[in-house]
Amino acid sequence: MRDDASLFVAWQAGDRAAGEALIERHFDAIDRFFATKVGDGGDDLVQRTFLACAEAGARYRGDSSFRAFLFGIARNVLFEHIRGKVRHGVAPADLSQSAIADLAPGVATLANHRADQRQLVNALRTLPLELQVLLELYYWEELGVDELAEVLEVPAGTIKSRLHRARRLLAEAMAEAPPEGDDEGSVRALLLDWLAGVKAQAPAPPR
Repeated sequence: MRDDASLFVAWQAGDRAAGEALIERHFDAIDRFFATKVGDGGDDLVQRTFLACAEAGARYRGDSSFRAFLFGIARNVLFEHIRGKVRHGVAPADLSQSAIADLAPGVATLANHRADQRQLVNALRTLPLELQVLLELYYWEELGVDELAEVLEVPAGTIKSRLHRARRLLAEAMAEAPPEGDDEGSVRALLLDWLAGVKAQAPAPPR
């Protein structure tokens, strides 16, 4: 199976089939990225992300993973969308401090079968948006520290400290009905459990 970088190069050279294969490979992850932040309104943002990806070909040189490049675009699309929703408010949105629950309170969460997973998604949406993005990309999409540093445009050392802070804040947000054990460890376990459930429901990758 061709890797992301070679598919992207071929797509940029006009190979439509390569572009379709690349989009199919990453569509579920990008759709999942927006689902916890804009609910059912994410379809347009998914399309805008892949369109922006196609138009930003010269910016990807293969120095890092294509996934980091793509999620960086998705983050920018999300932030532009959120800022557009609050543009007429009293003050511009500070996405390092503001949470989706405050910026878009009417957005429905993902439909989950288990109460603890519903609680997790609801709690994630109360975190500052940058920290929500960080946790989801680290646990659900399994991006490494260097990849996250590229997506969030901060040093790798900052990513490590932010992960610690994000887990602590998430544990506090879930404090009404916390799982047993230490807060941060329990939150980490629940995030990994959620990841396992997401993967179990995902379609098999193309061969």
